[in-house]
Amino acid sequence: MLVEDLIIHFSKSVLLDGVLRVLVACEESQAVTKELRKLGHEAFSCDLLPESGGHPEWHIQDDVTELLKLKWDMIIAFPPCTYLTVTGNRWFNVQKYGEKAIQRHKDREFAIKFFKMFADANCDYIAIENPVGIMSSEWRKPNQIINPYQFGDPFEKKTCLWLKGLPKLEATNIVEPPKRTEFASGKSMPTWYADAWKLPKEERAKLRSKTFDGIAKNIAVQFTCFIKSGLSLLDWDELHISEKNRIFTQ
Repeated sequence: MLVEDLIIHFSKSVLLDGVLRVLVACEESQAVTKELRKLGHEAFSCDLLPESGGHPEWHIQDDVTELLKLKWDMIIAFPPCTYLTVTGNRWFNVQKYGEKAIQRHKDREFAIKFFKMFADANCDYIAIENPVGIMSSEWRKPNQIINPYQFGDPFEKKTCLWLKGLPKLEATNIVEPPKRTEFASGKSMPTWYADAWKLPKEERAKLRSKTFDGIAKNIAVQFTCFIKSGLSLLDWDELHISEKNRIFTQ
């Protein structure tokens, strides 16, 4: 789908009561988009890459900037983390890596501005996802750090969420993650993450940026249930978990 087609669609279509219009930015996998669609919401993914989720009719392969000018009920963004994550900090040493490091600093500045573009979007409900990185100091600390093992997937991957107008996600199915891979240096990392080194660079990056099924489902269910409830964040936080679970399963 082209941006122009989406603009025309927005101008002509009228949503049924309770249906939300959601932009899922920087998501070629369509993991969250598909979960939102299962719930009956009008969700669209956007990425510079073609979709790999099997639904090109819900995907805009283009720069997301123009889409942010449209009216959305919620924006969920997965901005690229290559230059924002702390795991790549060693490559910013100018004395050691020269021009490559200088370019990397410029790429980081662009990545920071791109991230903040979502934070500044004209939308009441925004969630921005990224791994642990420099945005905690460049902007603000995340509202929440979650792991796939809190939502039924036995994997460890610290995932930060910066939220506007949305509540923290509730863990729904805590399982035990596998033992971490330990190195001679004394450091360790999740085994699935370490095993990704065996893959080609592009495949490795795509795997490591994967949104696990449990997180994708709960982002879709919990955030849309909160918005449709009409409750304030304060009132939502005061609900007992059993009442929230009842709302989630309605």
